[in-house]
Amino acid sequence: MPSPNSRGTSSPIALIPASPTASLFRKKSPSAMSTAASYLSAVSQADARARKLTDADSTTSTPALSLSSSVTSSSADTILNETSFHANDDGLSYPKVPPTSEQVFQTVHSEFGHCGNGSFRFNSGHQKGEPLKGVEEQEPPHFVLLTTYLSYLLLIILGHIRDFVGKRIRPAAYKHLMNQDGYMALNSDFDSFYTRRLKMRIDDCFSQPTTGVPGRTILLLDRSSPDYNLTYVPTGTRTRALNVSSYNYLGFAQGSGGCADAVEESINKYGVAACGTRLEAGSLDLHVQTEALVARFIGMEDSLISSMGFATNSTIIPALVSKGCLVISDELNHASIRFGVRLSGANVRMFKHNNMEALEQLLREVISQGQPKTHRPWKKILLIVEGLYSMEGTLVNLPVILELKKKYKFYVFIDEAHSVGALGPHGRGICDYFDINPRSVDILMGTFTKSFGAAGGYIAGNKNIIDRLRVSGHTGTYTEVMTPPVLTQIMASMASIMGVAVPQDNKSVVPAHVLAYPGPAPSTALPTWMPLVPAMIDGSDGKMRLRRLAFNARYLNRALRRLGFITFGHDDSPVVPLLLFNPGKMPVFARLMRTRATPIVVVIVAYPATSLITSRVRFCLSASHTKEDIDTLLTACDEIGDLLDLKQAIGERWPLKEIMDRAVEIVNMKEMP
Repeated sequence: MPSPNSRGTSSPIALIPASPTASLFRKKSPSAMSTAASYLSAVSQADARARKLTDADSTTSTPALSLSSSVTSSSADTILNETSFHANDDGLSYPKVPPTSEQVFQTVHSEFGHCGNGSFRFNSGHQKGEPLKGVEEQEPPHFVLLTTYLSYLLLIILGHIRDFVGKRIRPAAYKHLMNQDGYMALNSDFDSFYTRRLKMRIDDCFSQPTTGVPGRTILLLDRSSPDYNLTYVPTGTRTRALNVSSYNYLGFAQGSGGCADAVEESINKYGVAACGTRLEAGSLDLHVQTEALVARFIGMEDSLISSMGFATNSTIIPALVSKGCLVISDELNHASIRFGVRLSGANVRMFKHNNMEALEQLLREVISQGQPKTHRPWKKILLIVEGLYSMEGTLVNLPVILELKKKYKFYVFIDEAHSVGALGPHGRGICDYFDINPRSVDILMGTFTKSFGAAGGYIAGNKNIIDRLRVSGHTGTYTEVMTPPVLTQIMASMASIMGVAVPQDNKSVVPAHVLAYPGPAPSTALPTWMPLVPAMIDGSDGKMRLRRLAFNARYLNRALRRLGFITFGHDDSPVVPLLLFNPGKMPVFARLMRTRATPIVVVIVAYPATSLITSRVRFCLSASHTKEDIDTLLTACDEIGDLLDLKQAIGERWPLKEIMDRAVEIVNMKEMP
């Protein structure tokens, strides 16, 4: 994002057009607008001036992003770049008509879109007592499957021909794949074939470098490849694009606002040296407070936090099960779960994804047969599932699993990396979504990298289990502890979701160790030095984020199906996979999205992350997106879908204009007709 001091560019992406007149909000000192209060004051002043330039009847919601291209700039992004208002601004990162002074917001427009329409809200939750109805997965027409297989076959044949000819014409280019001086090649020719001959063709769709905050928009570092994606050269320009590729579910990935102020205060308190590097050993008061707050947020007795989400699974599972135990795993569980199970030495059996009938049949078999060869009873049986599957967008059928748990007596471990904070009317995850007591589940695992805008992970459960894991789990003994800024971000974001119970008239609040799930956090559970704005204390900020995310997820899921696309997942999932199938359509879809007048950054997922023929694009939604942003995305999907012949779903289709006009009705329908 260019700074107001940028010169020498006329690109339309520039947020503040080059002007000889100095901006009133130009940053004069490093301490300017360092708090949310000062930022809101500046916005209020800008709002007052804007009222003189705009019509009173103008909408207060965020307009779609304006025409964008690349811009050369070396300065860092600042809040002030976007609080300056000019009558001729293009509105890319600040609305042409800023929000009214009555509309409270705590961050810049590019990070969190401003939406004052209360109709664009929804409460996430499942009707208790009703069965979970997933969306029926549709098979594409036979000609789509046939052309997909033929495309891969053609790529494989051409790849082998190129390798055969290349090894004889340019042997130096294949030196790393051949034996030399008695040494075996470090890379296997066969194993690296897919990477060299298939993935490299579309490598520009992956690992796109970015900078700044991955909020509602994201800033891409433009690059080009002179050698067909073998290497990349930065062009020196940057492009701001609509971001539907980050797991920023609640929009807490912000460079300003209440959480950022709290993190800044933690740096002032603990010092830059302690915050800049991870601590080798030991715990601070913040670690104890964070674990207590996490347990209260989840609804468990105790919790254990880890500095890395992947390591939380891979180091804790071996402490729960060992040789003579059985792990029953969903076939689409995350790689961290699979890795942890391998390290444990336990036997593992998989069942078809989210298929409760297959799970019960497997339970009957393993219980009746016992351990292999000896047929002795299993020491313990641990079922591991995910709350929300990030590749499929499906939710675990928790009510049925708990019924099976009562019947067959096994332990349940739920990975809530993507569901905690993103599901449920209170944002407490899959148990909250189904209105189930979280203590019905034995182990709840989650990460802070998605909904909370931080890093690391946690394990929550019975206090006896957690105490045992502190000793036997590698994540507590052999890993580095989390730094104060990360811990502060976790606590501040959780406090924003929960709200804070402040004592009144010297009356005491509920003690921190007493559970009041899913109630507010007692003020005694938070550091006394942590600054929190009123919207975080009363919980209105978190509630607004949860309801905006629920609306966005439900709207996009249902709208794409009404347009005729084949998608996976449940309506309330913030991860929306749209099936592309053909390998040639993956790069074209991503490139067309990125080169639109309003650039859009998407996630392309292909083999081996999915099966060979179910390549897809994943849209990752956030509370920071507005209804207009979703409309922009739908417009792009509608046009590109027609171009690439992606609308292969069976069922009633609606025109795009009708979908946009009836968005609120579509979201609030109990079931789509």
